[in-house]
Amino acid sequence: MERRASPMTIPNYQVIMPVLLQHISDGEEHSNRQITEAMADHFGLSEEERTRLLPSGNQKVFTNRVAWAKAELKMAGLIESPRRGVSVITQSGLDVVRQNLPERMDRNYLKQFPGYREKLGGGTNKPEPEENNGRTEDPPQEVMEEAYQNLKRELSSELLAQVKACSPGFFERIVIDLLVRLGYGGSLHDAGRSIAKSGDEGVDGIIKEDRLGLDIIYIQAKKWDNSVSRPEIQKFAGALQGKRARKGVFITTSEFSQGAREYASGIETNIVLIDGEELAGLMIDYDVGVSTTGTYEIKKMDHDYFVEE
Repeated sequence: MERRASPMTIPNYQVIMPVLLQHISDGEEHSNRQITEAMADHFGLSEEERTRLLPSGNQKVFTNRVAWAKAELKMAGLIESPRRGVSVITQSGLDVVRQNLPERMDRNYLKQFPGYREKLGGGTNKPEPEENNGRTEDPPQEVMEEAYQNLKRELSSELLAQVKACSPGFFERIVIDLLVRLGYGGSLHDAGRSIAKSGDEGVDGIIKEDRLGLDIIYIQAKKWDNSVSRPEIQKFAGALQGKRARKGVFITTSEFSQGAREYASGIETNIVLIDGEELAGLMIDYDVGVSTTGTYEIKKMDHDYFVEE
């Protein structure tokens, strides 16, 4: 009987392991793609659950969890890969299947296999701590990505609060720094000369799209707490027409109403709307007002390196 994952829930790799082992217990070779599709069918995953991406957008969540399930089973000597992209069950794996398969295989279970303990290091058989609230362990890559996204969200909130508290003049500097980091305006000096001060707690002006000045972009920035409504975008579009400008960027520390976004997307003039959340995100991505405290690289096996001619 197939297990149906609860709505919008993707099974953990520790739950996938026994199902995967049972699936390949026919002793035949199974490709990674075939295994992943079979596991998705077994758990009754929806199309959204099958295609949902990790926060980085580099890999599907379910594909990543199936990969970790295979990696753990391989460490325990329950499956092996006779060649790249293919898995087959071992005799040890068959012995496990013939016994009473658990509903999930955590590290405490896998530590009964000497090869697994050895690969973990030290050969210790010390039990792993119990998971909080019964939550099964997530793959390390997902844990790191989730932690990264949490840190980024916290930093974004802190950064936006700081931007809202700064003076109009300093807000102008932030906008200039960001636009230059994005590749507009040439140098900071050129951009600073292009953008003129106004009296509405923000900056209005033009900035070169590139160093050669082949095109210009009209900028309006508002350090607001209230939502920017449609009339504000209409006035901005009118200003663009008056200057015969085809492109504009409207930046705010607050947010845009639905009507404002619909109007901007429905007119011929190209107007980009950047709200407070996106502003903070761009500042983080382009190192404006933030500094790097540490960098971690995630590496994987380069199987092509080990292919002998």
